[in-house]
This record gives sequence, structure tokens and C-alpha cells, in this order.
Amino acid sequence: MNDFFTFLILSLFVVMSPGIDTALITKRTIADGRADGYKMGLGITAGSLVHTFAAAFGLSAILMQSSAAFEIIKYVGAVYLIYLGLSSFISMKKKKKIDAASDMKAELKKSAFKQGLLSNVLNPKVAMFFLTFLPQFVKTGENAQQQLIMMGIIYTLLSISWFFLYVFFINYLREWLMSPKVQRVMDKATGAVLIGFGLKLALDKQQ
Repeated sequence: MNDFFTFLILSLFVVMSPGIDTALITKRTIADGRADGYKMGLGITAGSLVHTFAAAFGLSAILMQSSAAFEIIKYVGAVYLIYLGLSSFISMKKKKKIDAASDMKAELKKSAFKQGLLSNVLNPKVAMFFLTFLPQFVKTGENAQQQLIMMGIIYTLLSISWFFLYVFFINYLREWLMSPKVQRVMDKATGAVLIGFGLKLALDKQQ
């Protein structure tokens, strides 16, 4: 795997940044308690595994057979990461969309696990993220499929660890975590990291 530490740090920023997943977990935990918050987190991370295997089996053949396709995917990924970073700075519009999506999903009246699973699996933005994010760290000349699956599992473990910690402390820290000031700081920090990493990918020469 290429630059595992960078992958780990960037994944942590992505996992901890506010988004639809955080909004759904927050709403469910406050409304129905920690148990449902944990189930929601498990459902969301199960969805991440679905996207991981879809990306691994769909992309590995391309990455192994065509170096040109590999470079195209990397540049598309770099552009997408920059786009995500820029989007993080537009916090007010972003949060309105998050709230709207959260309200729509809350009306489905499904179990917490199923709601979390479907919200993740059926979100095209999550699929696009996995298709563009994981390949950035694939080391050419090695088993691409195995690398993608391993990175997806690591990302999933980071996600469930963060979600469980978030649910556990949300009753004590929810006012602070959900305050506009804290979320603006998290948005800007995540945006800066994503933009910087995207630019680095775009400017780096093929190794």
C-alpha cells in the first residue's frame, strides 16, 4: 500500500467530519437512545463494506490491466477530493441538505441498523467516494483487489470506532459537538486537508 500513514490520517479526517451519517446517528441517538445509535452506526459501516467490495471487484481488473486507466482514475479522484474539500467550506448550504436528507430518512420507520445500511448503500456520493478514494493508495505491481479490500476494512473499523465513541459521549457533549462554531472548524479543517491532498495527487508524477 502506498503511504499507509497518509491514508490513515486522511481517513480519520473524513470519518470524523460532519455529514449525513453524523446527522442520522445524532438524531436517532437523541430520539431513541444509545442502543439505536450503535445499531445505526453498525448499519452505516456495513454499507461501507458493501461499497468496499463493489469497488475492489469492479476496479481491480481495470487497475491491473491498464496503467492509463489507473492514471485517469487517480486524476479523477484528485479532482473529486478537491471538490469535497471546497464543499466543506460551504457549511450553511451543506447543513441544510444534510438536515433535509436526515428528515426524509427518519420518516422511513425502519430499524436503526436497516436505516443506516440503506442510507449508506443507496447514497451515490458514498459509492463515488470509495471508487475514487481507495485507488489513490493502491501500489502498482501488487494485488490491487487485496489492497482495496484491506483499505476498505481499515476505513470501516475507523468509522465504527468513531461512531461508537460519538454515540457514547453524545449525551454529554451533544451541545458542544453540534454547535455551529465547532462544526465550522471541523468543516474547514477537513476541507483544507482534502484540498491539499487532492492537489498533491494531481501534481505528483507517476512513480
